[in-house]
Amino acid sequence: MNEYDSAKIIDLLTASCDFTETEDVTQADLVVLNTCSVRTKASEKMFSDLGRLRLLKKKNPKLILAVGGCVSMQEKKNIFCRAPYVNIVFGPQTLHRLPELYKRALNNEKHIIDTTSCQIEKFDYFPAPSKTGPIAYVSIMEGCNKFCSYCIVPFTRGIEKSRNISDILTEIKTLVAKEAKEIHLLGQNVNAYRDPNNNATLANLIQETAKIPTIERIRFTTSHPAEFGDDLIAIFKDVKKLANHIHLPIQSGSNRILKLMRRGYTREEYQKIIEKLREVRPDINISTDFIVGFPNETEEDFAETIEIIKQINFDTSYSFIYSPRPNTPAEKMADNVTLTEKKERLAILQNQLAAQARKYSKNMIGTTQKVLVTDHAKKDSKQFSGRTENNRVVNFTAKQDVLGKMVEVKITEALPNSLRGEF
Repeated sequence: MNEYDSAKIIDLLTASCDFTETEDVTQADLVVLNTCSVRTKASEKMFSDLGRLRLLKKKNPKLILAVGGCVSMQEKKNIFCRAPYVNIVFGPQTLHRLPELYKRALNNEKHIIDTTSCQIEKFDYFPAPSKTGPIAYVSIMEGCNKFCSYCIVPFTRGIEKSRNISDILTEIKTLVAKEAKEIHLLGQNVNAYRDPNNNATLANLIQETAKIPTIERIRFTTSHPAEFGDDLIAIFKDVKKLANHIHLPIQSGSNRILKLMRRGYTREEYQKIIEKLREVRPDINISTDFIVGFPNETEEDFAETIEIIKQINFDTSYSFIYSPRPNTPAEKMADNVTLTEKKERLAILQNQLAAQARKYSKNMIGTTQKVLVTDHAKKDSKQFSGRTENNRVVNFTAKQDVLGKMVEVKITEALPNSLRGEF
C-alpha cells in the first residue's frame, strides 16, 4: 500500500507542481517521508530519518519537509514536537492534498497538518500515472474492520471502504495502455472488497480484470483467512491469469494465541482453506505472516506454530517479533515474553521457513517457468531479471531485449535469494 501511495504522490506532484524526481536529496526542494506504523521500529526509523534531514534543512532553510502515511496519523502533532523543522504532516487519506499543502508551506505557513479521514476521496484526485513498470499496483479499497488486537491499521487507515469497480477497471486499463503486464490488486483486507454500487466481490473484479487481453498475470494482497470464501477459491480454478501463488497471513499456529489476537479463525479453519486451494491448484505456493512472542505465548504455543509451518509447508514468510502499538488492545496485555525468548523463537521459525524455501527453489531446477521481466539484474546489467509465478527472482541472459515481456525461462540454479535460468 505504501508503495502504491508513494507512486501516487509522485504523480500528483509531477502534475500539479511541475516537480521531477531526484535521487540526490541535497538537490531537493521537497522531501516526503511516506511512513508505516505497523511496527515500533518503523516509526522510530522515521524520527531517525528526520534527524538526518535536520542537517539538510539547516543548510537549506527553503527545503520543505513533509511526513505522510500511517505514522502521521499515529503521532500527529508529536512529530512537530520532536522535529519542529518539519513543515507538513498529512495522512494516508489526504495525500491528494499535498500539492495544496506544499503551496501553503511556500507561503511560510508553519506546522501544517491535515490528517482528516476522508477514505476514498483521494482516488478522485489522482492524475493518470506518468509511467508504470511491467508490474502495476492498484488499490481497490481502504481500511480494515477486523480490529485484530495488535493492529493499528483500523485507527490509521479507518474502516473498510471500497472503490467502484468501474473506476478500478478504468485505472487498470490506463496502466495496461502504458504496457503493464501484471496487475496487483491491493487492500488492507483485500478479500473484503465490495463494490458500493452493486456489491460485486473481489472474485468478480478478478474475472473482469482477466478479460483485458494484454494482462498476463493477476495477484492480490493482503488476504484475511476469515473472509477467504469459496468464490475466491473457485477463481483459482477458473482464471488462469491468476498467479499460482497466494499470500495468506496466519500469524500463529496456536488457537489460543489466535483468539488473543482476535483473528477470527482457528488453525483448522485456515488449514481447510489451504486444502481447498490445493484441490484446484495442486502446486500453488503459499506465503504467510507470523508474529513471534505475542503476549502470553508459551513454548507450547510456539511449538504449534512450528508444527503448522511444517504441515502446510509454507514457501516463504514475513515474520516479526511482536511489538506493541499505541491504543491497541494488545498494548494493555502484559508483554511477558522476554526479548531473548522472542529472538530465539524468531530464529528457529525463520530457519525452518528458510529450509522450506530452499527446497522449493531446488525443486524448480530443470523446470521451465513463466517469468515477467521487470529489470536488469542488480549485479550484472547485461543480464535480465524477472519474477516467477511464485514470486522468485530469476536472473538470466538473453540475446534480444525482453524487458517488460513475459518469457519462458528454464531454471538452472537455485541461489540463497534468487534463481538463475536460461532463456
